[in-house]
Amino acid sequence: MTLTAAAMLVPLLAACGSEKADSGSGSVGADKPVTGVRWSVDSVTADGRTQKAPTGAHVTIDQGRAEGSLGCNNFSAEATVDGDRVRLGKTRSTEMACENKPMEFETTLARTFSDQELKATVDDDRLTLTTDAGDTVRLTKAKDAPLAGTKWTVTTPNTDGRAHLTFDGKKGTVSGSLGCNKVNAKATVRDGHITLGPPATTRMMCEDSLMDGEKKLLRLFDGKPKYRVDHQTLTLTSENGTSVRAVAER
Repeated sequence: MTLTAAAMLVPLLAACGSEKADSGSGSVGADKPVTGVRWSVDSVTADGRTQKAPTGAHVTIDQGRAEGSLGCNNFSAEATVDGDRVRLGKTRSTEMACENKPMEFETTLARTFSDQELKATVDDDRLTLTTDAGDTVRLTKAKDAPLAGTKWTVTTPNTDGRAHLTFDGKKGTVSGSLGCNKVNAKATVRDGHITLGPPATTRMMCEDSLMDGEKKLLRLFDGKPKYRVDHQTLTLTSENGTSVRAVAER
């Protein structure tokens, strides 16, 4: 897919940035927000044909900016909001042709929603974007990955993607790998914090970069780190200033 086609597609997604309320059921307003929400794209219906969205297609609009993924290509743009109708300003998009991704889906969206205003209607956790011609895009509010039971792969530098942590809420433990050595410890989750017990680790020696990454991860166990889950991303911040990010493994 060309960059032009991807840029044409993005305006459809800006329609979810409405902030003013209309009267009637499903109207957009403070009690039915669409800004600051990560919406997963479910499908598009155009010319009487419905196409399912590829996994990972999503959009978030916050503070006048829209960004997300089309399933293959990422995008960002400024958003102009006028009631429940929204247009994007200048858009920026990647230009990748991904394997195993229905590029026809992106092309259909580009053709259907290019240079058009869309109306946003919210019904519980679902958002519908509708053109004047009646074509629609359906989206669902994306849910955060659960802290417990999810394998969190650490993205901190010097871990080479080998470090991971899994919290067990029933046992009150955390286990995984620091990149080189295995680790387990007590872990009590409460009020946005995780109280970690002394870590028990294996004692292998690996290359210096991995050992440096392990030292940073071990500093998490010196205190009571705060945690925050944002969709598929976990951020841990300890009292000593150590910050670690991890992503949910799918």
